[in-house]
Amino acid sequence: MEILERHDTSGIAHLRLNMPSKLNPLSDAMLAALQAQLDSLKNDTDTRVVIISGAGKAFCAGHDLKEMQAGRDCPDKGQAYFADLFRRCASVMSGLQRLPQPVIAQVHGIATAAGCQMVASCDMAIAAEGTRFGVNGVNIGLFCSTPMVALSRNIPRKKAYEMLTTGKFVDAHEAEQLGLINKVVSPETLEDETLQLAQTVAGKLNAAVRIGKEAFYDQIMLPLDEAYAHTGAVMVENMLWRDTDEGIQAFLEKRDPDWA
Repeated sequence: MEILERHDTSGIAHLRLNMPSKLNPLSDAMLAALQAQLDSLKNDTDTRVVIISGAGKAFCAGHDLKEMQAGRDCPDKGQAYFADLFRRCASVMSGLQRLPQPVIAQVHGIATAAGCQMVASCDMAIAAEGTRFGVNGVNIGLFCSTPMVALSRNIPRKKAYEMLTTGKFVDAHEAEQLGLINKVVSPETLEDETLQLAQTVAGKLNAAVRIGKEAFYDQIMLPLDEAYAHTGAVMVENMLWRDTDEGIQAFLEKRDPDWA
């Protein structure tokens, strides 16, 4: 059994966390499998969109706590192991946003701790009614400091801090209101709704979506004037493309674009 399954349909890569008996934890092996897929996808010009989902009853319950406890027996009382674990996890999370393809989380059941971090790290997310989100490490004495990075860049800071310090869950509707996810749907339509969003994005000019995603994350970290200067340069590059010329001309002539 592969712990991370992949199948591709019409330019969409479907990645499914496949350790359902443990609620799909981000174990050492799962992080390695995710990193391998990210490394492969970043040079994949055929894939336009990526969907991440979880098998079984839940999306992802975060790190594998039993595995983490075993890491305490490593040299330096686990310091080297834990430092490497969180480095590898951060590489996967930041890698989701560095991918040229948009990444959509298809979420159900629960998304806790690093699982919630992964939802926040994806570019978009759709969740089934009844899904719960939390950064609950504080309940076991481990503050979710690394999940906090992605969470606090998605939702208002006071609500993020409340979640981090109380360990309480928020439901899917509140997650949507906060901006952690894009949409709440019925469990029965979750897969279809996610696929529909992916197909919509996949139908756009691929090069434009890719340059736009990179610019989106670059400008977020810049002061206002620098952000406008950077994105202005990106738009100049985009405007000079043959396919952009064709897209605008097709719109003016009320026809479908003939993109190369």
